[in-house]
Amino acid sequence: MEGVADALPQVTFGFIISGLLIGALFGFILQKGRFCMNSAFRDTIFIKDFTVFHAYLVALVIMVIGSNLLHDMDKIHLKAQSFYPLANIVGGYIFGLGIVLAGGCGSGIVYRMGEGQMASWVAVLGFFLGIGMTTNGVLKPVYDLLRSVQVGPSGMTLPGLIGDGLMIKWIIIAVISIVLCAFALKSKPFAIKKSKGFYWSVTAVLVGLSGILTFWASEYWGSPGFARGLNFTTPTGEVFFTLLTGDARSKFFPMFALGDFKVTWASFYIIGVPIGAAISAKILKEFTWKTPRDAKELLTVLGGSVMMGFGAAAAGGCNVGQALTGATTLSIGSIAATIAIILGNWTMVYFKFIKPMQDMED
Repeated sequence: MEGVADALPQVTFGFIISGLLIGALFGFILQKGRFCMNSAFRDTIFIKDFTVFHAYLVALVIMVIGSNLLHDMDKIHLKAQSFYPLANIVGGYIFGLGIVLAGGCGSGIVYRMGEGQMASWVAVLGFFLGIGMTTNGVLKPVYDLLRSVQVGPSGMTLPGLIGDGLMIKWIIIAVISIVLCAFALKSKPFAIKKSKGFYWSVTAVLVGLSGILTFWASEYWGSPGFARGLNFTTPTGEVFFTLLTGDARSKFFPMFALGDFKVTWASFYIIGVPIGAAISAKILKEFTWKTPRDAKELLTVLGGSVMMGFGAAAAGGCNVGQALTGATTLSIGSIAATIAIILGNWTMVYFKFIKPMQDMED
Protein backbone atom coordinates (compact mmCIF):
# COMPACT_ATOMS: atom_id res chain seq x y z
CA MET A 1 0.00 0.00 0.00
CA GLU A 2 2.96 2.28 -0.46
CA GLY A 3 2.16 5.63 -1.95
CA VAL A 4 -1.53 5.49 -1.02
CA ALA A 5 -1.38 8.81 0.80
CA ASP A 6 0.13 10.46 -2.27
CA ALA A 7 -2.24 8.85 -4.80
CA LEU A 8 -5.53 9.50 -3.01
CA PRO A 9 -7.01 12.55 -1.26
CA GLN A 10 -6.68 12.41 2.51
CA VAL A 11 -9.75 12.04 4.67
CA THR A 12 -10.85 15.13 6.57
CA PHE A 13 -12.43 15.53 9.98
CA GLY A 14 -15.75 16.34 8.29
CA PHE A 15 -15.46 13.21 6.14
CA ILE A 16 -15.20 10.92 9.17
CA ILE A 17 -17.59 12.72 11.51
CA SER A 18 -20.32 13.24 8.91
CA GLY A 19 -20.30 9.55 8.03
CA LEU A 20 -20.42 8.42 11.64
CA LEU A 21 -23.10 10.94 12.68
CA ILE A 22 -25.42 10.29 9.75
CA GLY A 23 -25.03 6.54 10.20
CA ALA A 24 -25.74 6.88 13.92
CA LEU A 25 -28.80 9.04 13.20
CA PHE A 26 -30.16 6.47 10.78
CA GLY A 27 -29.45 3.62 13.18
CA PHE A 28 -31.25 5.50 15.96
CA ILE A 29 -34.32 5.98 13.73
CA LEU A 30 -34.32 2.36 12.56
CA GLN A 31 -34.16 1.01 16.11
CA LYS A 32 -36.64 3.36 17.71
CA GLY A 33 -39.03 3.01 14.79
CA ARG A 34 -38.55 -0.80 14.53
CA PHE A 35 -38.12 -0.28 10.80
CA CYS A 36 -37.04 -3.43 8.97
CA MET A 37 -38.16 -4.10 5.41
CA ASN A 38 -38.07 -7.86 5.94
CA SER A 39 -40.86 -7.30 8.46
CA ALA A 40 -42.56 -4.85 6.11
CA PHE A 41 -42.82 -7.40 3.29
CA ARG A 42 -43.34 -10.46 5.52
CA ASP A 43 -46.18 -9.07 7.61
CA THR A 44 -48.35 -8.28 4.59
CA ILE A 45 -48.96 -11.97 3.86
CA PHE A 46 -48.14 -13.62 7.19
CA ILE A 47 -50.26 -11.61 9.61
CA LYS A 48 -52.04 -9.31 7.10
CA ASP A 49 -50.50 -6.23 8.73
CA PHE A 50 -49.49 -3.47 6.29
CA THR A 51 -48.27 -0.93 8.85
CA VAL A 52 -44.52 -1.24 8.27
CA PHE A 53 -45.06 -1.66 4.54
CA HIS A 54 -46.97 1.61 4.51
CA ALA A 55 -44.08 3.22 6.39
CA TYR A 56 -41.76 2.06 3.61
CA LEU A 57 -44.06 3.55 0.95
CA VAL A 58 -44.28 6.95 2.68
CA ALA A 59 -40.49 7.04 3.18
CA LEU A 60 -40.04 6.24 -0.51
CA VAL A 61 -42.39 9.05 -1.58
CA ILE A 62 -40.50 11.56 0.59
CA MET A 63 -37.15 10.42 -0.83
CA VAL A 64 -38.38 10.51 -4.42
CA ILE A 65 -39.80 14.03 -4.15
CA GLY A 66 -37.07 15.57 -1.99
CA SER A 67 -34.09 14.02 -3.76
CA ASN A 68 -35.34 14.76 -7.26
CA LEU A 69 -36.03 18.36 -6.24
CA LEU A 70 -32.43 18.71 -5.04
CA HIS A 71 -31.21 17.04 -8.23
CA ASP A 72 -33.16 19.44 -10.45
CA MET A 73 -31.82 22.37 -8.39
CA ASP A 74 -28.28 21.05 -9.05
CA LYS A 75 -27.65 20.51 -5.33
CA ILE A 76 -27.07 16.78 -5.71
CA HIS A 77 -26.54 14.51 -8.70
CA LEU A 78 -28.54 11.29 -8.89
CA LYS A 79 -27.47 8.44 -11.15
CA ALA A 80 -29.85 5.63 -12.01
CA GLN A 81 -28.66 2.04 -12.22
CA SER A 82 -28.81 0.23 -15.54
CA PHE A 83 -31.24 -2.62 -16.11
CA TYR A 84 -29.60 -6.04 -15.85
CA PRO A 85 -32.71 -8.28 -15.93
CA LEU A 86 -31.03 -11.54 -14.91
CA ALA A 87 -28.99 -9.94 -12.14
CA ASN A 88 -31.77 -7.70 -10.84
CA ILE A 89 -34.43 -10.41 -10.82
CA VAL A 90 -32.41 -13.51 -9.82
CA GLY A 91 -30.26 -11.58 -7.34
CA GLY A 92 -33.23 -9.75 -5.87
CA TYR A 93 -35.25 -12.96 -5.51
CA ILE A 94 -32.41 -14.80 -3.74
CA PHE A 95 -31.87 -11.79 -1.46
CA GLY A 96 -35.59 -11.87 -0.61
CA LEU A 97 -35.35 -15.55 0.30
CA GLY A 98 -32.27 -14.92 2.43
CA ILE A 99 -33.64 -12.10 4.56
CA VAL A 100 -36.36 -14.37 5.95
CA LEU A 101 -33.82 -17.02 6.96
CA ALA A 102 -31.41 -14.42 8.37
CA GLY A 103 -34.17 -12.76 10.38
CA GLY A 104 -33.63 -9.29 8.95
CA CYS A 105 -32.94 -7.27 5.84
CA GLY A 106 -29.64 -5.51 5.12
CA SER A 107 -30.46 -2.58 7.39
CA GLY A 108 -32.22 -4.80 9.94
CA ILE A 109 -29.27 -7.05 10.71
CA VAL A 110 -26.90 -4.08 10.98
CA TYR A 111 -29.01 -2.01 13.36
CA ARG A 112 -29.86 -5.06 15.49
CA MET A 113 -26.15 -5.49 16.16
CA GLY A 114 -26.62 -2.39 18.30
CA GLU A 115 -29.34 -4.15 20.33
CA GLY A 116 -26.89 -6.87 21.35
CA GLN A 117 -28.36 -9.62 19.17
CA MET A 118 -25.49 -11.99 18.44
CA ALA A 119 -27.44 -13.62 15.60
CA SER A 120 -27.27 -10.28 13.80
CA TRP A 121 -23.50 -10.14 14.28
CA VAL A 122 -23.29 -13.57 12.64
CA ALA A 123 -25.68 -12.40 9.91
CA VAL A 124 -23.52 -9.37 9.10
CA LEU A 125 -20.48 -11.64 8.84
CA GLY A 126 -22.40 -13.98 6.53
CA PHE A 127 -23.62 -10.98 4.54
CA PHE A 128 -20.02 -9.96 3.89
CA LEU A 129 -19.01 -13.53 3.01
CA GLY A 130 -21.73 -13.61 0.38
CA ILE A 131 -20.71 -10.21 -0.97
CA GLY A 132 -17.01 -11.07 -1.01
CA MET A 133 -17.47 -14.45 -2.70
CA THR A 134 -19.68 -12.84 -5.34
CA THR A 135 -17.64 -9.77 -6.20
CA ASN A 136 -14.12 -11.11 -5.61
CA GLY A 137 -14.30 -14.87 -5.05
CA VAL A 138 -15.63 -18.21 -6.19
CA LEU A 139 -19.07 -16.88 -7.18
CA LYS A 140 -17.71 -14.10 -9.39
CA PRO A 141 -18.23 -16.13 -12.61
CA VAL A 142 -21.93 -16.38 -11.69
CA TYR A 143 -22.00 -12.66 -10.94
CA ASP A 144 -20.36 -11.86 -14.29
CA LEU A 145 -22.81 -14.14 -16.11
CA LEU A 146 -25.86 -12.51 -14.52
CA ARG A 147 -24.50 -9.03 -15.20
CA SER A 148 -23.61 -9.83 -18.81
CA VAL A 149 -27.16 -9.16 -20.00
CA GLN A 150 -28.18 -5.51 -20.10
CA VAL A 151 -31.43 -4.22 -21.56
CA GLY A 152 -31.80 -0.65 -22.77
CA PRO A 153 -29.40 2.25 -22.37
CA SER A 154 -27.27 2.82 -19.28
CA GLY A 155 -29.27 4.28 -16.42
CA MET A 156 -32.67 3.48 -17.97
CA THR A 157 -35.50 5.02 -15.94
CA LEU A 158 -39.29 4.91 -15.93
CA PRO A 159 -39.59 8.46 -17.34
CA GLY A 160 -37.00 7.54 -19.96
CA LEU A 161 -39.37 4.89 -21.36
CA ILE A 162 -41.92 7.58 -22.10
CA GLY A 163 -39.79 10.54 -23.11
CA ASP A 164 -37.32 13.12 -21.92
CA GLY A 165 -38.12 16.25 -19.97
CA LEU A 166 -38.81 17.43 -16.45
CA MET A 167 -42.55 17.61 -16.98
CA ILE A 168 -42.84 13.92 -17.81
CA LYS A 169 -40.67 13.00 -14.83
CA TRP A 170 -42.69 15.06 -12.39
CA ILE A 171 -46.02 13.84 -13.74
CA ILE A 172 -44.85 10.28 -13.11
CA ILE A 173 -43.59 11.22 -9.63
CA ALA A 174 -46.91 12.92 -8.83
CA VAL A 175 -48.98 9.92 -9.94
CA ILE A 176 -46.80 7.44 -8.04
CA SER A 177 -46.81 9.61 -4.90
CA ILE A 178 -50.58 10.03 -4.90
CA VAL A 179 -51.22 6.31 -5.38
CA LEU A 180 -48.73 5.21 -2.70
CA CYS A 181 -49.90 7.80 -0.15
CA ALA A 182 -53.56 6.92 -0.76
CA PHE A 183 -52.70 3.28 -0.07
CA ALA A 184 -50.78 4.22 3.10
CA LEU A 185 -53.78 6.17 4.46
CA LYS A 186 -55.33 2.82 5.41
CA SER A 187 -52.94 2.62 8.37
CA LYS A 188 -54.08 6.04 9.71
CA PRO A 189 -50.80 8.00 9.53
CA PHE A 190 -52.21 11.02 11.37
CA ALA A 191 -53.62 9.09 14.34
CA ILE A 192 -50.30 9.36 16.14
CA LYS A 193 -50.33 7.48 19.41
CA LYS A 194 -47.99 7.82 22.34
CA SER A 195 -45.75 4.79 22.41
CA LYS A 196 -42.32 3.58 23.49
CA GLY A 197 -40.89 3.98 20.00
CA PHE A 198 -41.78 6.16 17.05
CA TYR A 199 -45.26 5.87 15.55
CA TRP A 200 -45.04 4.27 12.10
CA SER A 201 -45.74 7.46 10.13
CA VAL A 202 -43.17 9.42 12.17
CA THR A 203 -40.64 6.68 11.42
CA ALA A 204 -41.52 6.90 7.71
CA VAL A 205 -40.94 10.66 7.61
CA LEU A 206 -37.65 10.38 9.48
CA VAL A 207 -36.39 7.55 7.24
CA GLY A 208 -37.32 9.56 4.15
CA LEU A 209 -35.60 12.71 5.40
CA SER A 210 -32.54 10.66 6.40
CA GLY A 211 -32.37 9.32 2.87
CA ILE A 212 -32.37 12.83 1.42
CA LEU A 213 -29.76 14.00 3.93
CA THR A 214 -27.54 11.03 3.11
CA PHE A 215 -27.76 11.74 -0.62
CA TRP A 216 -26.46 15.26 0.03
CA ALA A 217 -23.82 14.31 2.60
CA SER A 218 -22.47 11.35 0.61
CA GLU A 219 -21.88 13.63 -2.37
CA TYR A 220 -20.56 16.60 -0.42
CA TRP A 221 -18.01 14.64 1.61
CA GLY A 222 -17.56 11.33 -0.15
CA SER A 223 -18.46 11.30 -3.84
CA PRO A 224 -18.24 14.69 -5.56
CA GLY A 225 -20.58 14.75 -8.55
CA PHE A 226 -22.54 11.70 -7.45
CA ALA A 227 -24.97 11.36 -4.54
CA ARG A 228 -24.38 7.84 -3.25
CA GLY A 229 -27.11 7.79 -0.62
CA LEU A 230 -28.24 5.01 1.70
CA ASN A 231 -27.01 1.48 1.06
CA PHE A 232 -25.87 -1.51 3.09
CA THR A 233 -24.34 -3.88 0.55
CA THR A 234 -21.29 -2.12 -0.84
CA PRO A 235 -20.53 -0.29 2.45
CA THR A 236 -20.54 -3.61 4.33
CA GLY A 237 -18.10 -5.03 1.81
CA GLU A 238 -15.93 -1.91 1.98
CA VAL A 239 -15.68 -2.03 5.79
CA PHE A 240 -14.68 -5.70 5.86
CA PHE A 241 -12.23 -5.39 2.98
CA THR A 242 -10.60 -2.45 4.76
CA LEU A 243 -10.33 -4.41 8.00
CA LEU A 244 -8.93 -7.48 6.25
CA THR A 245 -6.73 -5.97 3.54
CA GLY A 246 -6.47 -2.24 4.26
CA ASP A 247 -8.19 -1.54 0.93
CA ALA A 248 -11.95 -0.90 0.63
CA ARG A 249 -11.77 -2.20 -2.95
CA SER A 250 -14.49 0.15 -4.10
CA LYS A 251 -15.11 -0.22 -7.83
CA PHE A 252 -17.78 2.43 -8.16
CA PHE A 253 -17.13 5.10 -5.51
CA PRO A 254 -14.13 7.31 -4.70
CA MET A 255 -11.71 6.10 -2.06
CA PHE A 256 -9.69 8.26 0.31
CA ALA A 257 -6.49 7.74 2.26
CA LEU A 258 -6.55 7.24 6.02
CA GLY A 259 -2.88 6.78 6.71
CA ASP A 260 -1.97 3.70 4.70
CA PHE A 261 -5.58 2.56 4.38
CA LYS A 262 -8.00 3.09 1.50
CA VAL A 263 -11.46 3.96 2.84
CA THR A 264 -14.79 5.29 1.65
CA TRP A 265 -17.25 7.71 3.23
CA ALA A 266 -19.86 4.94 3.46
CA SER A 267 -17.46 2.84 5.54
CA PHE A 268 -17.92 5.31 8.40
CA TYR A 269 -21.63 5.65 7.78
CA ILE A 270 -22.17 1.88 8.11
CA ILE A 271 -20.12 1.79 11.33
CA GLY A 272 -22.32 4.54 12.74
CA VAL A 273 -25.59 2.63 12.25
CA PRO A 274 -25.21 0.07 15.10
CA ILE A 275 -23.80 2.83 17.33
CA GLY A 276 -26.95 4.90 16.88
CA ALA A 277 -29.12 1.82 17.33
CA ALA A 278 -27.31 0.98 20.57
CA ILE A 279 -27.98 4.48 21.90
CA SER A 280 -31.69 4.13 21.10
CA ALA A 281 -31.82 0.63 22.60
CA LYS A 282 -30.20 1.87 25.80
CA ILE A 283 -32.68 4.74 26.07
CA LEU A 284 -35.63 2.40 25.50
CA LYS A 285 -34.05 -0.20 27.80
CA GLU A 286 -34.13 -2.75 25.00
CA PHE A 287 -30.41 -3.48 24.87
CA THR A 288 -29.51 -6.99 25.95
CA TRP A 289 -26.92 -9.49 24.80
CA LYS A 290 -28.92 -12.30 23.24
CA THR A 291 -27.51 -15.48 21.72
CA PRO A 292 -29.21 -17.81 19.20
CA ARG A 293 -31.28 -20.63 20.69
CA ASP A 294 -29.25 -23.45 19.16
CA ALA A 295 -26.82 -24.41 16.43
CA LYS A 296 -29.64 -24.93 13.92
CA GLU A 297 -30.80 -21.32 14.29
CA LEU A 298 -27.23 -20.10 13.99
CA LEU A 299 -26.61 -22.06 10.78
CA THR A 300 -29.94 -20.90 9.35
CA VAL A 301 -29.01 -17.28 10.01
CA LEU A 302 -25.56 -17.77 8.52
CA GLY A 303 -26.89 -19.52 5.42
CA GLY A 304 -29.59 -16.92 4.90
CA SER A 305 -27.14 -14.04 5.27
CA VAL A 306 -24.73 -15.57 2.73
CA MET A 307 -27.67 -15.78 0.34
CA MET A 308 -28.36 -12.12 1.11
CA GLY A 309 -24.81 -11.17 0.26
CA PHE A 310 -24.86 -13.00 -3.07
CA GLY A 311 -28.30 -11.69 -3.98
CA ALA A 312 -27.59 -8.09 -3.05
CA ALA A 313 -24.24 -8.03 -4.86
CA ALA A 314 -25.79 -9.51 -8.00
CA ALA A 315 -28.90 -7.32 -7.90
CA GLY A 316 -26.89 -4.14 -7.39
CA GLY A 317 -28.09 -3.44 -3.86
CA CYS A 318 -30.14 -4.64 -0.90
CA ASN A 319 -33.61 -3.62 0.23
CA VAL A 320 -32.46 -0.10 1.13
CA GLY A 321 -30.03 0.25 -1.77
CA GLN A 322 -32.61 -0.76 -4.36
CA ALA A 323 -36.08 -0.40 -2.83
CA LEU A 324 -35.36 3.07 -1.40
CA THR A 325 -32.21 4.68 -2.82
CA GLY A 326 -32.35 3.02 -6.25
CA ALA A 327 -36.11 3.42 -6.61
CA THR A 328 -35.70 7.11 -5.83
CA THR A 329 -34.06 7.53 -9.25
CA LEU A 330 -36.99 5.69 -10.90
CA SER A 331 -34.50 3.17 -12.28
CA ILE A 332 -36.10 0.24 -14.11
CA GLY A 333 -33.40 -2.04 -12.72
CA SER A 334 -34.08 -0.92 -9.15
CA ILE A 335 -37.84 -1.33 -9.57
CA ALA A 336 -37.35 -4.85 -10.98
CA ALA A 337 -34.98 -5.78 -8.14
CA THR A 338 -37.46 -4.46 -5.55
CA ILE A 339 -40.31 -6.54 -6.96
CA ALA A 340 -38.05 -9.61 -7.03
CA ILE A 341 -37.00 -9.02 -3.39
CA ILE A 342 -40.64 -8.88 -2.30
CA LEU A 343 -41.52 -12.05 -4.23
CA GLY A 344 -38.52 -13.87 -2.75
CA ASN A 345 -39.54 -12.76 0.72
CA TRP A 346 -43.11 -13.97 0.22
CA THR A 347 -41.90 -17.33 -1.14
CA MET A 348 -39.73 -18.06 1.89
CA VAL A 349 -42.38 -16.76 4.34
CA TYR A 350 -44.83 -19.23 2.82
CA PHE A 351 -42.52 -22.24 3.15
CA LYS A 352 -41.02 -21.25 6.52
CA PHE A 353 -44.11 -20.00 8.36
CA ILE A 354 -47.42 -20.32 6.54
CA LYS A 355 -47.19 -23.89 5.12
CA PRO A 356 -46.00 -25.45 8.43
CA MET A 357 -48.98 -23.82 10.18
CA GLN A 358 -51.34 -25.13 7.52
CA ASP A 359 -49.85 -28.64 7.84
CA MET A 360 -50.35 -28.57 11.62
CA GLU A 361 -54.00 -27.60 11.17
CA ASP A 362 -54.49 -30.51 8.77
